[in-house]
Amino acid sequence: MTAPIGLSTASLYPSDAATAFSAAARLGYDAVEVMVWTDPVTQEAGALRALSELHGIPIVSVHAPTLLLTQRVWGNDPWGKVDRSIELAQEVGASTVVLHPPFRWQREYAAGFVDGVATREDETGIRLAVENMFPWRTARRDVLAYLPHWDPVEQPFDHVTLDLSHTATAGSDALEMARQLGSRLTHVHLADGTGSFKDEHLVPGRGDQPCGAVLQLVADAGFDGAVVVEVGTRKVGPDQRELDLAEALAFARLHLAPELGVGRL
Repeated sequence: MTAPIGLSTASLYPSDAATAFSAAARLGYDAVEVMVWTDPVTQEAGALRALSELHGIPIVSVHAPTLLLTQRVWGNDPWGKVDRSIELAQEVGASTVVLHPPFRWQREYAAGFVDGVATREDETGIRLAVENMFPWRTARRDVLAYLPHWDPVEQPFDHVTLDLSHTATAGSDALEMARQLGSRLTHVHLADGTGSFKDEHLVPGRGDQPCGAVLQLVADAGFDGAVVVEVGTRKVGPDQRELDLAEALAFARLHLAPELGVGRL
């Protein structure tokens, strides 16, 4: 069996969750990842379950509102955001909550982040998959924006999300990160990038990241997580958006075939 391929509701931003579920079902995605943001449906378990049942498509993961864009969603307490995301995941049947590492100004939150993640995983059985990020860059210097670090490889997290747009922005070796993470790699955000200072979230295959090789690696390793398409379509019209999301799904299906043998985690 190959990993389920999900569609992030963020891929249809600024359209609402209902639009994302409809697109996922129409295009043949296996599941949906819900990005919690200002759309009230993304915050309400009953509404999400209704969409899931209507379209016959499960919710595989919840992305906690830990982005700059969602700093005011569910209040200002970062652990409160995480806990509500866990509760939402439990209520909609998702096994994973994706979250970003703390911003450097969230020093109290950062100081207890590693232990807090481990404790919540142990108490709830929900995977808290901490996502790789990137240094914030200006023309003159890089800024460490996250604590303990933007790169989770050397951090003691049991579950990690590998985002292939973020590896491009960071200048990281995505394939080597996947190998080093081994079984701790439990969630993939499938996108692409060219190494721009901007977090591009291109359709896979349109940048310079080894998207296909990473998918082949996890497929050969018997990966038991999910691959979630998280691409930016905000600047294209509805017809092109449909084509982009279909292309991303086809790319994922092709490269998750566990037969090409690039290595093992």
